[in-house]
Amino acid sequence: MALMGQMMSMPLLISSLIQHAARHSGDTEIVSKRVEGDLHRYTWKDAELRSRQAAQAFARLGLKAGERVATLAWNGYRHLEIYYGASGSELVCHTINPRLFPEQIAWIANDAQDALLCFDLSFLPLIEKLAPHLSTLRHLVLMTDRAHMPAQTSLPNLLCYEELLAAEDGHYDWPQFDENAASSICYTSGTTGHPKGAVYSHRSTVLHAFASALPDAMDCSRKDVILPVVPMFHVNAWGLPYSSAIVGCKLVMPGPHLDGKSLFELFESEGVTFSAGVPTVWLGLLNYVGANQLKFSSFKRTVIGGSACPPAMLKTLMDDYGVEVIHAWGMTELSPLGTLSRLTAKQLTLPQEQQRRLLEKQGKVIYGVDMDIIDDEGQALPWDGQSAGNLVVRGHWVINSYFGQQGSPLQPVHDAAGVAQGQWFPTGDVATIDADGFMQITDRSKDVIKSGGEWISSIDLENIAMAHPAVHEAAAISARHPKWDERPLLVVVKKPGQALSREEMLAFYEGRIAKWQIPDDVVFVDEIPHTATGKIQKLKLRELFKDHSLPS
Repeated sequence: MALMGQMMSMPLLISSLIQHAARHSGDTEIVSKRVEGDLHRYTWKDAELRSRQAAQAFARLGLKAGERVATLAWNGYRHLEIYYGASGSELVCHTINPRLFPEQIAWIANDAQDALLCFDLSFLPLIEKLAPHLSTLRHLVLMTDRAHMPAQTSLPNLLCYEELLAAEDGHYDWPQFDENAASSICYTSGTTGHPKGAVYSHRSTVLHAFASALPDAMDCSRKDVILPVVPMFHVNAWGLPYSSAIVGCKLVMPGPHLDGKSLFELFESEGVTFSAGVPTVWLGLLNYVGANQLKFSSFKRTVIGGSACPPAMLKTLMDDYGVEVIHAWGMTELSPLGTLSRLTAKQLTLPQEQQRRLLEKQGKVIYGVDMDIIDDEGQALPWDGQSAGNLVVRGHWVINSYFGQQGSPLQPVHDAAGVAQGQWFPTGDVATIDADGFMQITDRSKDVIKSGGEWISSIDLENIAMAHPAVHEAAAISARHPKWDERPLLVVVKKPGQALSREEMLAFYEGRIAKWQIPDDVVFVDEIPHTATGKIQKLKLRELFKDHSLPS
C-alpha cells in the first residue's frame, strides 16, 4: 500500500486569496475610477470585509450553492467584491460582456440560468430593454448608492447594491467545500453560432493565479501597481484580480475610462508599473502619448494578448517608451493563459535582433499547461519552427467540456511513432513550435489564406502592414480568385492626416515577404470591425468583401 503524505488537507478556494491579501497586505490600496465619475480608494482589508457582506446579501436574497450571480460591469471595486463574494460563498460568478449584441447577452444569461444580475449604471438602459427576456432572473441589483439610483425605471424591484451591503454586518465565515466546485463561468465571444460557456473550478482558478504570477509569466509582486486594462468581463481580466490578491499589490481599476488620455493620466497619478490588454487598447494609448510627446514615469511592463501583438507595436513600446512587452496567448477555454514570451538564460546571450524575433512569438507554456502541434490526422508534428500544424493543449485549467453541451471537444493525439498521447483540446489555431519550445501562432485555422494549395499567414501580412508609418490598423483576408482559389486582400485604416496609396502599400512588402505572398489588392476603410473582445472580425470582413474583384 502506498505511503500517504501527512500534510494538512486544505481545499484550493478563491476565498483564500482575498483572505490572504486582507490579512497580510491589508493596508495596500485598491483604487477605482468609478462610473459615477470620481476616484474611489480603499484597501484589501476593506475589500474582503465588503466581499463578506456581499456573500451575506446574496444568501439573504435566497441564493443557494451553485446558482449563478451575473455581472454586467466595468473594472471596479464593487465588481471585485462580487467576484469574491459570489465565488467565496459557493455561488458561481458569471461575467457577461456588455459589448455583445443585446440578443447575445439575453441568450447567454438564459443559457447560464442566472439567478441574480448586478450591473453598473452605464448599462441601465440596456437592462431595461433586456429584462423582459431574461427568463431565469429573480433579482436585479444596480451597483451604486442610493443617491445615484434612478428616479424612474421600468425595472420592477430594482435593488441598490450599497443598501444591500449596508444591511449586513460582515460577520461571515467563508465556507469550506470541494475545490472542484464551479467558481465562475465565462462565455466565448461566439464569432460563429451561439457563445459557449467555460465553467472554471476553484482549484483551476487558484492554480492559474499562482502560475500567472510567476517570474516567467506575468512576474507579479507586491512591489507592483497593477492596472488591468483587460476588462473583468473578458476571461476574468486574465486572472489579474486573483493573482494581485496572491501577491498583495496595489490594484488600480480604470472603470469605463479606457481612452488614451484617461489611461495615461491614471497610469501617471497612481504610479502604475504593470498593465495588460489587447493590441487595440495600446493603439489608442500610443497614439495619445505620441501626439502629445509624453513619456511614462512608472510604467515598466505590459502583457499583450487577445490577438497577435504587431512587431511594430512591440518595438515602439520597448524602444521609444522603455516598456517591456510580454507577448501572450490564451483562450477562454484556458482560463485564459497558455503561453508567454519570456526569454531563457541562453536566449539572453543572443543578438538583440534575434531576441526580438523570439519575443514576437507567443512564447513558452507556463507550468500547468502542455501543448503540441498536430496534422489533420492527429499525428504530432516536429518542433522545428517551420512545420505549421493545429495547436492542441491540455492542463490543469483547460476545459474538458462546455457548459450544458453533450460530449467533449477533446481529441486524441499520437506522437511521431504513433503512440497514443491521450486527449487534448483543439484550439482552432495554427502554429509552429521551435526546438526551444517557443510557440508562434501563424493563423486561426479558419483565417488561413489558401492560395493554390499553399498557406499564407494573414498575421504575417498584417504585421508587415502595421510597420508602415501611415498605417493605423490592417487586416488580411482571403478573396476569391479564378485561378488560385484564394488570394490575400489587405484592408487598411490610415492614420489621421496620412496619405497612402495602394501602390505604395504593396511596394512596402517588397523584400519583406515572398513575392507570391504579397496581397493582390488593398482596400482603404475608415474603420475595421472588432469583436466584443477587441479582436478583428475577420468573418464580417470576409462577408463585406465577398464580391470584391481582384485586379487581373
